[in-house]
Amino acid sequence: MNWIILVIAGLLEVVWAIGLKYADGFTRLWPSVITLIAMVASVCLLGYAMKNLPVGTAYAVWVGIGAVGTAIAGIIWLAEPASAMRILSLALIVAGIVGLKLATPA
Repeated sequence: MNWIILVIAGLLEVVWAIGLKYADGFTRLWPSVITLIAMVASVCLLGYAMKNLPVGTAYAVWVGIGAVGTAIAGIIWLAEPASAMRILSLALIVAGIVGLKLATPA
């Protein structure tokens, strides 16, 4: 269950990272509200998951999900470039996340 909570926390990190773009420096009300709610929820869920997961693994997985998810969202919704090197780099991050998950006891 802690891994599921951690994945949800990572996905919320994607929401708030993309939300920062739409909040326009926190000058737009609703994107700012959504961003702040996602930030708080993401960190709270991360903290909850860390009660039973190693801190280094949990934090690295959370950041990795957020980084990869945000990059993919940028490619899909914000027309950011999807070069081969960028995709390869994202694949390496995913490989690291999977490796951390496999190396951590359940």
